[in-house]
Amino acid sequence: MNKNKVIEVLEQLPNEFPTEELIDRLLFVEKVEQGLKDVEEGKVIPLDAAKERFNSKWSK
Repeated sequence: MNKNKVIEVLEQLPNEFPTEELIDRLLFVEKVEQGLKDVEEGKVIPLDAAKERFNSKWSK
């Protein structure tokens, strides 16, 4: 994350807000950006494979 992104998120908030709201939004943006980066780098698995992993882990 960079300073410009933090400023962008901060500008979307009202003049008065709880600190936790800013932290929550920044963490959300960071996670979304990381997810998009993972997709670009091919660090994903197909939905069917994810379902299979989930089902095999929880059906034991």
